[in-house]
Amino acid sequence: MAFPGRIADEELEREKAGSGLRYSFDIVAGRVRQEVGVDAKTAKVAENDRESPGAD
Repeated sequence: MAFPGRIADEELEREKAGSGLRYSFDIVAGRVRQEVGVDAKTAKVAENDRESPGAD
């Protein structure tokens, strides 16, 4: 599990790195918002970063 919480937003994005496609999830747990990116082909976590307050 990359980050426990509730998925607040998700999208499929084109990326230059990895397989070229990435699922991006904004996950909320309390007052913390985490962005988790997963390579669409390999299912490997490519990003797992806390977002700053007010970030979109």
